[in-house]
Amino acid sequence: MINNTVSFLILRLAIGASMFGHGLVRLPKLDKFSGWMVKSFENSMLPTSLVMPFSYVLPIAEFLIGLLLIIGLFTRQSLIAGSIVMILLILGTTLIENWEALVSQLIHAAFFALALSYITYNSYALDNLLKK
Repeated sequence: MINNTVSFLILRLAIGASMFGHGLVRLPKLDKFSGWMVKSFENSMLPTSLVMPFSYVLPIAEFLIGLLLIIGLFTRQSLIAGSIVMILLILGTTLIENWEALVSQLIHAAFFALALSYITYNSYALDNLLKK
């Protein structure tokens, strides 16, 4: 049992660190990141009116989801939110045919799904303090 809880902790921290890091490096350069994303989608079927707001929300979502996973707070909801973010990124990536980025996003989605399926082993988390 202890190996399962430690394994889950490692999985939660790894996916949390990835999301946190993605958001952390993008937040200080939010305008530049948004400009890059809008330019990346200029020839796609998605209108700028959808891409631009998403480009500003994405780093904030990545940062918050990552932070919550690292500290183990609202873990189930954070894993679901992270999965939704990945699904949206996968959809966008396929629309611009960025097949290289797709692999990383699919791996992230798999990590989110795997963590969610083993959430009963979420012993080392702030969530457990809230239950008491």
